[in-house]
Amino acid sequence: MRLILASQSTGRSEMLRAAGVPFEAVSPGVDEEAAKASLRGEGLKARELADALAELKALKLSAKHPGALVLGCDSVVELQDGRMLDKAGAREEAAEHLRQLSGRRHYLYSAAVIAEAGRPIWRFVDRATMHVRPLSDAFIAAYLDREWEQARWCVGVYRVEGPGAQLFNRIEGSHFTVIGLPLLPLLDYLRTREVLTS
Repeated sequence: MRLILASQSTGRSEMLRAAGVPFEAVSPGVDEEAAKASLRGEGLKARELADALAELKALKLSAKHPGALVLGCDSVVELQDGRMLDKAGAREEAAEHLRQLSGRRHYLYSAAVIAEAGRPIWRFVDRATMHVRPLSDAFIAAYLDREWEQARWCVGVYRVEGPGAQLFNRIEGSHFTVIGLPLLPLLDYLRTREVLTS
């Protein structure tokens, strides 16, 4: 059975490759910002939003590849007051996001949905609790000097597999979830579908 990752995310691709999962990555061609705005308008909470966006990506490609399993993924950052952070559009916005996260706890939801023949057949949403240490303006500026080109694509402006690890003093939850994919439940499912050997 062929597996398609409906994402151009480097972190997710590297994670699957490192785990020995055979797949091909294809852009889902979804206008994420428009979809996110529409779904938020329906009153979805962070967990539901991550799940709905992952499903949208999986279904969009599944319609074009009915003989494959299509994996859609999404991650959403939720602040303690329930507000959600989007990807920063500019460096100054990224600095403002980091100032909002500084010294506080927030939640990161990572969702994975597999679609087959145009319908969702498997899903999993996981949550990590992220404790950001107090960040000085000097640190934020130096961090963005080094990481902006990579971290700009990451919700929360961090890649924990790189210098973004320095933002945190504690993380509760799966490292895989933080990178953007609840990997271990996915591997279990792929074994039941004989994409992987059990």
